[in-house]
Amino acid sequence: MASGIKDKVAILGMGCSRFGERWEAGAEELMVEAFNEAISDAGVDVSQIDAAWFSTHFEEINVGKGGLPLSIALRLPNIAVTRVENFCASGSEAFRGAVYAVASGACDIALALGVEKLKDTGYGGLPGGASGTLTPQWAATGSAPGNFAQLASAYQSKHGVDRDDLKRAIAHISVKSHANGAKNPKAHLQKPITEEQALNAPLIAEPLGLFDCCGVSDGAAAAIVTTPEIAKSLGKENIVSVKALQLALSNGSESGHNSWDGSYFHTTRIAAGKAYKEAGIDNARDQVSMFECHDCFSITELVTMEDLQLSEEGGAIRDVMDGFYDGDGQIPCQIDGGLKCFGHPIGASGIRMLYEMYLQLQGRAEDRQLANPSIGMTHNLGGSPMSNVAAVCIVGSYD
Repeated sequence: MASGIKDKVAILGMGCSRFGERWEAGAEELMVEAFNEAISDAGVDVSQIDAAWFSTHFEEINVGKGGLPLSIALRLPNIAVTRVENFCASGSEAFRGAVYAVASGACDIALALGVEKLKDTGYGGLPGGASGTLTPQWAATGSAPGNFAQLASAYQSKHGVDRDDLKRAIAHISVKSHANGAKNPKAHLQKPITEEQALNAPLIAEPLGLFDCCGVSDGAAAAIVTTPEIAKSLGKENIVSVKALQLALSNGSESGHNSWDGSYFHTTRIAAGKAYKEAGIDNARDQVSMFECHDCFSITELVTMEDLQLSEEGGAIRDVMDGFYDGDGQIPCQIDGGLKCFGHPIGASGIRMLYEMYLQLQGRAEDRQLANPSIGMTHNLGGSPMSNVAAVCIVGSYD
């Protein structure tokens, strides 16, 4: 009987490039930037890495298909490199490959690295995918803001939320994230904003304004993982281990019939439930110290707070306005600024979220450092509200 991966894998080192409009750097340079920090942090030589997993979404624009671009850019020692892509959850997919390889005993040390050069696409937002068989059936709009604005409408209708209350809540979410991002030198956007600015910003897709949407940026992030025993043998202290890692993918039911009301993420609820069981968490609201969620839009963060069982259904607005998720709240959310301030280089985001949890658990987050965090969680979402993949990863101090 499978028992999961709790405490079977330790994070040996992590690295993250500066995110932003990195016109001066190609995907290769961003990979090297993130990897150099990770390998230095891990305290091992590149020759000790047994295998690697590489996430990037737009191969035509970035670095080509397959694993060769990573192997060549980093001069890896002729090891297996697997390229993975799972929509916007690609970074989490790469981390899953590396973690499972170590947990299975196939590798002693493995690398996960994600990168994306979105600015080079020339688009103001995420490029749209090619129209497929299902697209005309469920895609009411071709834009990401339009799709997620429908999530807001469904949530508002289901819970009887006043429009102005919803607007103030999602504005508070954006203000909170910008306040956190202002303390992060690696974030794309590093300026705080006011609630008035958020509420009066140009409308993108009702009720989402300019400050409710994450930006477009370039970036890379990397993680090197091993077993806790090897980490100890290398002299590592304050070890961060993986408590759980779960993915859940839509099977078409959301867009196939009306059993789903459009107000929540079905896959997130499934992935979170499985992750909590694997990690031995029975009350997330009391046990999770901090989390990063996939805040591509502020409404996504609001809904996800409930899907992760941190707020009760219909209760996230109250918690948000009470400061429950602020930097000095009970469960800080997006303490590094989130997608809202980093942007969303697709292949990198899932690993970038883990980078902040890792730094916090090691007490190395500088001006953003929280007091004594013990459990960190990341939520990475790919696709649209009606057809998506959700990834939930839980990390914590190794006992």
